[in-house]
Amino acid sequence: MKTLTGPELAAWLADEGRVKPLLLDVREPWEHERARIEGSELVPMQAIPARVNELDPGRQIVCICHLGGRSMQVALYLARQGFENVYNLTGGVDAWARQVDPAVPTY
Repeated sequence: MKTLTGPELAAWLADEGRVKPLLLDVREPWEHERARIEGSELVPMQAIPARVNELDPGRQIVCICHLGGRSMQVALYLARQGFENVYNLTGGVDAWARQVDPAVPTY
């Protein structure tokens, strides 16, 4: 599992020459409704084991949560399942809002 900061992820998403990762938001639905990174896909942490077969192990995946703890657990889980291109967004959507996109609410 690798880690990314908000600014590093923003640079990746802005790079037209780079394949966009799956932004896997592992928070609860109410959190995703309140604040999210544009383009993220919601799969709550508890649903990951049941839905892991829906994810492409060859795709680059950035796991996202509120502060980075839950997403780190999911990223480690995915790595144990054989996913090699998994990243954790350090600081989560909170850091994204503070460092990259102030239009995203903090909570």
